[in-house]
Amino acid sequence: MKNSSGPHLRYCPTAHALGAPASSPALSPDPWRSRGYIPHFDRPGLVQSITFRLYDAVPEAVMQRWKTELGWIESLAAGDPRQIELRKRIDKYEDAGHGACWLSDERIAAMVEDTLLRFDDRRYRICSWCVMPNHVHTTVEIWEGWSLAGVLHSWKSYTAHEANKLLDRLGKFWFREYHDRFIRDENHLANAVTYVESNPVAAGLVKAKEEWKWSSASRRTKAGGTPALPG
Repeated sequence: MKNSSGPHLRYCPTAHALGAPASSPALSPDPWRSRGYIPHFDRPGLVQSITFRLYDAVPEAVMQRWKTELGWIESLAAGDPRQIELRKRIDKYEDAGHGACWLSDERIAAMVEDTLLRFDDRRYRICSWCVMPNHVHTTVEIWEGWSLAGVLHSWKSYTAHEANKLLDRLGKFWFREYHDRFIRDENHLANAVTYVESNPVAAGLVKAKEEWKWSSASRRTKAGGTPALPG
């Protein structure tokens, strides 16, 4: 289903995206993967809400203090209150603008946004995105033949290299992990897109989401359209 608002300005209107997960012979039968840090659900055909941040946006010492306070143990279920509380603290800390905030450099923000959109409708479908000063939000459907881990690696590897060139620096740019949550239904998708696009307002950076330059809300306003719901 096409949308008159133009490319990159719609929700993910695929038949299976909000239903049962698609299977892929190229992936392990078990779609959960972990490198010892955070487990990720990696299977094409799902719409997922993704957040990744700069390596210094939330210092490790701060994260460890929170985990101690919450009585954290590894492999907590996604719905565990400790998981939910930790995510809230991370979101609030990110929005406060800690760290170097290299993404506030317009050259870098534009490059990151362009990278997200480069393979839209080819490897995945971007539903929404927002490049914040020290982190990035997006909702995306990964297509058959690609993996969530692979897409995130390509985004982060390329943008880290290009950003370090622009900044004339060496060293880590992104935090090694990312946060992902698969979208359950249309209401969840609508709420996720609203959250992504409204993040600059919640962080006190602008008064209206359309004012934030590096987001799908800004693109949608310029195009004069609204996104279509799945169906």
